[in-house]
Amino acid sequence: MSTVTAHVENFPEQPLQTVSRIRALWITIRRKPLGAASAALIATLVLTAIFADVLAPYDPLSAQPEIRLARPSQAHPFGTDDIGRDVLSRVIHGARISLWVGLLAVGIGTVAGMIIGLVCGYWEGRLDLMLQRLMDAIQAIPGLILALAIVSILQPSTTNAMLAIAVVIIPGNSRIVRGAVMSAKQNRYVEAAQAIGCRHPRIIATHILPNVTAPILIIASIWLGNAILIEASLSFLGLGTQPPDPSWGLMLSSTGRAYMEQAPWLAIFPGLAISLAVLGFNLFGDTLRDAWDPKLRNR
Repeated sequence: MSTVTAHVENFPEQPLQTVSRIRALWITIRRKPLGAASAALIATLVLTAIFADVLAPYDPLSAQPEIRLARPSQAHPFGTDDIGRDVLSRVIHGARISLWVGLLAVGIGTVAGMIIGLVCGYWEGRLDLMLQRLMDAIQAIPGLILALAIVSILQPSTTNAMLAIAVVIIPGNSRIVRGAVMSAKQNRYVEAAQAIGCRHPRIIATHILPNVTAPILIIASIWLGNAILIEASLSFLGLGTQPPDPSWGLMLSSTGRAYMEQAPWLAIFPGLAISLAVLGFNLFGDTLRDAWDPKLRNR
């Protein structure tokens, strides 16, 4: 009897929890409308990249010369390019390339910068001095120029563009992580862990790393937009994604620039896709920063 009564009493808790979560989500959206809009934009971009084969009305590589440079219409909402390829399909598949390059480049750059920052911030000393001078030397070169030099030395391709962007990301990430580690290392619980004989890897993994996760995630989300922009710039200059693969920067460089006056839609739609992607990731990064920073949380 008591079991049945307890079951009946606990039954309404799930709907109440669901309502409270929905209410909390709604309050967050109202307090941070730009953050909610950027999250929705990023989700749309990710879903577009995942389901590009389903969403694209045509094959992005299929040419139909008889309808070349067709204006936007019901059959081709974004028009067609100089050899009759559907621009909408190419923009949709271009999202897959941009996200792939952006996520991998930021992932590699963030992990490498995090490791360097952890080592430099925790141990300091001569190793810290040598690695930080190397980071200074890399950071002294403008990011796009450095990426251009790396890709030129290697070979123009999507993979090499991704590696070049990762190298650009490493110095800034290592500096941010190093500063956060040096601050977290001064806490009493770290000193207590050292006093009881905890090994350095355990202290870093258990006490240091959880306290520097927030700045790592924030800088990574902001760098995603910058990585997409750098990839588009490299492709625009012919050093990134190579034809005939659809890339937003390549579409701007080839047909978009050649037919700017005759067919402006060839530049408008890829440019708009780049702008929305960069805006979405930058706004989302700002929202994460505000949410994790106590000084900005209530603004």
